[in-house]
Amino acid sequence: MNKIYNPERADWKEVLRRPTQTVADIEGLVNGIFKEVASNGDDTLKKYTAQFDKVNLDNLLVSDDEVEEAKTLVSEDLKAAIQLAKSNIEVFHTAQKTGRIEIETAPGVSCWQEKRPIQKVGLYIPGGTAPLFSTILMLAVPATIAGCNEIVLCSPPDKEGKLNPAILYTADLCGVTKIVKVGGIQAIAGMTFGTDTIPQVYKIFGPGNQYVTVAKQIATKHGVAIDMPAGPSELLVVADDTANAAFVASDLLSQAEHGVDSQVILVSTSKEMIDAVEKEVAVQLEDLPRKEIAKQAIDNSKLIYVDNDQDGIDLINEYGPEHYIVCVENEDFYIDNTQNAGSVFIGNYTPESAGDYASGTNHTLPTNGYAKQYSGVNLDSFMKSMTFQKITKEGIQTIGNAIELMAEAEGLEAHKNAVTLRLNSLK
Repeated sequence: MNKIYNPERADWKEVLRRPTQTVADIEGLVNGIFKEVASNGDDTLKKYTAQFDKVNLDNLLVSDDEVEEAKTLVSEDLKAAIQLAKSNIEVFHTAQKTGRIEIETAPGVSCWQEKRPIQKVGLYIPGGTAPLFSTILMLAVPATIAGCNEIVLCSPPDKEGKLNPAILYTADLCGVTKIVKVGGIQAIAGMTFGTDTIPQVYKIFGPGNQYVTVAKQIATKHGVAIDMPAGPSELLVVADDTANAAFVASDLLSQAEHGVDSQVILVSTSKEMIDAVEKEVAVQLEDLPRKEIAKQAIDNSKLIYVDNDQDGIDLINEYGPEHYIVCVENEDFYIDNTQNAGSVFIGNYTPESAGDYASGTNHTLPTNGYAKQYSGVNLDSFMKSMTFQKITKEGIQTIGNAIELMAEAEGLEAHKNAVTLRLNSLK
């Protein structure tokens, strides 16, 4: 890890620079696959599944028999863990429900707001080196609570043409209505345009590699919404001498093992803590099955010493971390002054892993600095706010003249006339 002591404010952007992603002509590749899927549907999905996932599939849809088989392959202990996590996520997201908000803005003018579910949503669940069945909990549970009618899940098959049993078990448990064995760019394109197998959806959720990220962004050009822009996973820890260096190191490594382009950062007012964490990272790294992945991520990562808490919080807000752990004596200062973060974890016994799995909060969060303007996924991500109004005879007489004057000033005579006719009818 790179040690940096007291960086000048003018240099913060460079100090906090995320790892660069270099993929030659990635947008061209994505656009090409999108055009093929739009024209040839399932045939294109099967073609690219054979090319990228190395398996030829006659049927892309997961059958009921495959789901039932998967249930027998998941251990009872893991099922219980998934059910516990699901329960906590349900509790937290159900608490986010809000009712109708209604007010009379003027005599005879009633306005109200209600929330309605997005009818069709698509969930992308990565497979590969880490089949993220936990992400199904984070997406399908709030989608079900919101009342989405169709919840379509796409995930890449293995070389035997199957999905991880835990993915199938969790999808079935959480109310997913259709599971499709397709991944990558072609999955996002399938949900964007619709095929014989994949229904067209209105909004796409879920993480993925840089190809999937670009595909989601291109989907927005075809009338489909996405949860948020996303990049590689990241974690920032702020810690002083009250923190446990072994705990901090374990948290840094838990994010580093996500991918070679992940980034983790420690900010501290203690050089001793920085040194202790650096040593712990080196020791714990050796025992990780994903050591080679984590090691490359650690090379992207930084240990930053600052003189005081104010510099620390200013630097953190400049970075806008996806995951943010606060392990300091003066935790209220950091919590109260944090403006930009996806999800915050407080204290020595609150690992980021808890939010990834079972505490109840959502782990689908803005990365790449987007925490400055985007929220993480929540119940409202699966809903739309609709406004309503009803105006009585008294109401139109109360606000009618103001509408006429404003419409006339903007040169919109038909707008004015729509009110004038009504006012004249009441004379």
